[in-house]
Amino acid sequence: MSVGRRSGAQHDAFVAAAAPRTGDGPQPPTDPIHGDHAVRAVAGDGRILALAAVSTDLCEQARRRHGLWPTAAAAVGRVLTAAALLALPLKEGGSLTVTVSGDGPIGGIVADARPDGRVRGYALRPKVDLPPRPDGKLDVGGAVGARGLLRLARDLGLGQPYTGSSPLVSGEIADDFTAYLLRSEQVPSLVALGVLVGRGSTVQAAGGLVVQLLPDAPSDAAERIGANVDALGAISRAVEGGRTAEEIVADALAGYAPRTLERRGLRFRCTCSRRRLASVLASLPPAELRAMREEDGQAELVCRFCARRYLFRAAELLALETRAR
Repeated sequence: MSVGRRSGAQHDAFVAAAAPRTGDGPQPPTDPIHGDHAVRAVAGDGRILALAAVSTDLCEQARRRHGLWPTAAAAVGRVLTAAALLALPLKEGGSLTVTVSGDGPIGGIVADARPDGRVRGYALRPKVDLPPRPDGKLDVGGAVGARGLLRLARDLGLGQPYTGSSPLVSGEIADDFTAYLLRSEQVPSLVALGVLVGRGSTVQAAGGLVVQLLPDAPSDAAERIGANVDALGAISRAVEGGRTAEEIVADALAGYAPRTLERRGLRFRCTCSRRRLASVLASLPPAELRAMREEDGQAELVCRFCARRYLFRAAELLALETRAR
């Protein structure tokens, strides 16, 4: 929160070699039949896990709320989609926070996702739009930067979140998650993410795919699934063409008889509230609350995750100041 006074698409092949071990109450899910949705599936006698999503509206909501420029919209959309996918297997009440900190002009990206399909997030500098890459795709890697860290924090409701991190590989997001899953969690994975930004800077299609190979997965799985995903093409184009998350999984895992375990609706939904923001103000020293009241007559707080603004008038500030004494 801040206190104020007045696509491109990509996918990365499996990395098969082993690395050294180094608010508000729950909201009912949106209709998972129409609009944005995510699925969790298994194949290969349970040795292959797949997560896939259609996240167009989610990414467009983020773009509109934060005023994201095209390259920033693609970058934030990829992170939101990846967070939504990796939060899907968590138990009810859990959450996943993703932080991408690179040396590019966007500064950093933060996303928070829940297993019921609620996702929110922001970029530190939303007004970033770079010239396209030589292949014509949005330069997400240039916006994020190739030097920095990808951090994940999973809150499993046990008191202490499980955290992990790995260096960024390119800033293109998908291969950064691929590297993280192998280096930090020792799971060979394929990650494909795509956000198609069209005329007027609107998000026209977005989606993602994560496939993970567990121990004793078929020996040819990495090569065959990689070839399947290559044949599928850009995830954003598949979504633009009307493919559902189940169909994306079926294409990616062709030959391994995938079975859907779960389907969830996705939506941009923040957990901020006026009560929570009032508690932020109440934590300030009384002298600072008095200065806001006397000099400005009000205080405005902005939620970084959703850009919603909360205005507190002088009388409210006086009440908070009185309770803080």
